[in-house]
Amino acid sequence: MEYRKLPHGEEQISILGLGTSSIGAAGEDEIQATVELALEKGINFFDMASADAAPFPAYGRAMAGARDKVCFQIHFGANYQGGMYGWTTDLDTIKRSIDWQLRALKTDYIDFGFLHCLDEESDLQTVLDGGVLDYIQQLQREGTVRHIGMSSHTPQVVNRVLDMGILDLLMFSINPGYDYHHGDYAIGGAEERMALYRRCEAEGVGISVMKAFSGGQLLNAKTSPFGQALTEYQCLQYALDKPGVLTVLPGVRNRADLTRILGFLDASPEERDYSVLGTFAPRDASGICVYCNHCQPCPAGLDVGLINKYYDLARAGDQLARDHYRNLSRHAEDCIQCGHCDRRCPFHVEQTGRMAEIRSYFGR
Repeated sequence: MEYRKLPHGEEQISILGLGTSSIGAAGEDEIQATVELALEKGINFFDMASADAAPFPAYGRAMAGARDKVCFQIHFGANYQGGMYGWTTDLDTIKRSIDWQLRALKTDYIDFGFLHCLDEESDLQTVLDGGVLDYIQQLQREGTVRHIGMSSHTPQVVNRVLDMGILDLLMFSINPGYDYHHGDYAIGGAEERMALYRRCEAEGVGISVMKAFSGGQLLNAKTSPFGQALTEYQCLQYALDKPGVLTVLPGVRNRADLTRILGFLDASPEERDYSVLGTFAPRDASGICVYCNHCQPCPAGLDVGLINKYYDLARAGDQLARDHYRNLSRHAEDCIQCGHCDRRCPFHVEQTGRMAEIRSYFGR
């Protein structure tokens, strides 16, 4: 397993986490066995926005003796009092639901307390006016909540909460379909969405990724908006390459699904390569470096994707990106303008021109 550090904390988070949206139907024994397998394989990050209440007791049993080694995302607004998932902004209902979730999980603290599923400005205003954020912040002061996060599909709403300076983690839907205008949650253009990822990294707000497969649509040529199926490994790598992303949280149904997902860790670069997306990219995404490194190897030894990433982050306000750039062994000034990367870029980025631009920006 690989791990990425939470910028606003010391937690080391596994790049593959576990979603709970699909596992409830497996039955308590299979749920518990799946979670135990995840722990055995190094997964330490678990999202608890489930489709029903079934996973909670099974997770509580599976985590016995391992609670201090894992992180839970718990959503203030996901309600399971009727046995199935319900969405609520009522503070009293949220308090009862959170109490039930903590008891079921056999824990007395929450690693990440989330403002849940805020896709509209009106939803955000409702939870602010209703005291939900105040409640989470009260629990944080008391030590029950360690970090504050939110889940959303809407860049505009996320940016408003980022302006408040309260977030340590964002749960956001990232996949090629949504980034390229396909799907119910394809909110915001390609550049707007990429700008959000860059802002999160620049401000030290980690991202946990939901809907990496667009609910499975991307994995089937008949339902893929591109008319061609992608693989799970391509989608996972696509999300992990985005700025700010710490972990991807695929929903699994059982141990078989989890074992297949874990195969990503041993997959070859070719199996993870999503450069085929360059043939699908819409006009507003063409010319945008997505750091896929399909241009490698560079004859001059430049890490073209990383150079581009640090440049974009520095322009987005990341103060550390400039230092990271300086610490690279090769810089934009070392570009020999051979055009190898220009010819290989599936997203039609003129990297030789970018290198000149980056050299001017950083001075080397």
